[in-house]
Amino acid sequence: MNPKTHISCLIVDDESMARDIILTHIAKIDHIEVVASCANAIEAFQAINKHAIDLVFLDINMPDISGISFAKSINKNIKVIFTTAYRDYAVEGFELRAVDYLLKPISFERFSKAISAYFDMQIPVKSIPIEHSIPTDFIFVRSDRVMVKIDFKSILYIESYSDYIKIHTSKKVIVTRETISAIDAKLPKDHFLRIHRSFIVAISEIVSFTSDHVVIENRSLPISRSYKKDVQQILNTY
Repeated sequence: MNPKTHISCLIVDDESMARDIILTHIAKIDHIEVVASCANAIEAFQAINKHAIDLVFLDINMPDISGISFAKSINKNIKVIFTTAYRDYAVEGFELRAVDYLLKPISFERFSKAISAYFDMQIPVKSIPIEHSIPTDFIFVRSDRVMVKIDFKSILYIESYSDYIKIHTSKKVIVTRETISAIDAKLPKDHFLRIHRSFIVAISEIVSFTSDHVVIENRSLPISRSYKKDVQQILNTY
């Protein structure tokens, strides 16, 4: 089944200028139709009851009903991209499995990345036979709507941000929407080490370590208490 290419979206923000900026950005992108532009959650509920909505651009700090409360109450099949001036809500936003979290003022470049992330979520992942699911020396991850090949030997460390990760390689940083536990299961255990709920490191790239952190290139990465015993045991064998 092909991913849906026409998006019916809803804009919800109590600031008219913020709604206008999103409308301007959307006008530059094909296959997106704005069904309604609403000043509050009450208007948005009415729009959802009248129309089939795929995606909501949702402000968080609104009167009466917040964007977080609104997102919790709508059908889970409707995807949400949060738009807000407040960085403090990011963690709660991603816990709701939002497509993205955009900080105002929103540039078109950042907006287009959020739309790409939405399309990435619509692309079905084909099942792969287990015996072929883990290559010997590389892995493919989806980034910016394409599958990118990453050689294991190029990976320095992997950093988690809720339901997406940053793979730091010797040449660049690759962002993909995947949990760190899922990527950890695909990595060869003799070359990579989980040191924290948010970090996996390439053992060969560790420059130095203590009981509390490892250093890769010029960055110090923390070893969490729950991983400390296993990490020390493994590193002390080298």
